[in-house]
Amino acid sequence: MSIIQISNLKKQYSGNYVLKGIDLTIDAGQIVGYIGPNGAGKSTTIKILTGILSDFEGEVNVLGMNVRENPIEIKQKIGYIPEQAALYEVLSPIEYLRFVGKLYQLEDAEINIKSNELLRLFDLADKADMRMNGFSKGMKQKVLLISGLMHNPEIIFLDEPLSGLDANAVILVKEILSQLKHAGKTIFYSSHIMDVVEKISDRIIIIDKGTVIADGSFESLQHQASRGSLENIFTALTGGPEQHQNTAQQFIDVLKS
Repeated sequence: MSIIQISNLKKQYSGNYVLKGIDLTIDAGQIVGYIGPNGAGKSTTIKILTGILSDFEGEVNVLGMNVRENPIEIKQKIGYIPEQAALYEVLSPIEYLRFVGKLYQLEDAEINIKSNELLRLFDLADKADMRMNGFSKGMKQKVLLISGLMHNPEIIFLDEPLSGLDANAVILVKEILSQLKHAGKTIFYSSHIMDVVEKISDRIIIIDKGTVIADGSFESLQHQASRGSLENIFTALTGGPEQHQNTAQQFIDVLKS
């Protein structure tokens, strides 16, 4: 069953098109890796799908609803974890999660149970009542992850969700995503960490300069690009190893001059 439908999606900033006609259909229960170079349009796509940006061309439907017409209804049913978000850092994690839980119309008892348990699982139980303005980036990211998942959303959008996390937290998040998929959730995952995308994704979409240049399983992309790892596939499709080698050599030459 299609849970996300994108037709001829275009988005421009100051007359320059960042998205140049994206067409995608995504079925329920998949982990979709959405990757591309900086400026390719990844975050813009996610902000449109989550109802944050409404000024775009084309049609976008999430959970059978038009994102222009039903942004609030869609936001109630999805989870969104950005790379960086404006946390209310004068609050403690428990206060912030209570606030978010209320936005999702969760009952007080459910908010308290989930907040305390999820903070414990992310090793933040002893910091539940501390103000977040002294937290590291990784600690704030853990709170963001919890806030985006605590209402048990049907679709989860992640934009560089592992930013700042320590190794153990990265392993935990990977396992959480895998189990969410087995529970029937749909995960739309954007990241620069290629080995994670390669290992967890059922389908990988590569976007470059506002257009989709590759779409398929890791195995099918391997066959298409005749390359081993996803990093090599990505390099071959978006620039080529020779270009990177030449740029690196020029960089070294400048350092030596």
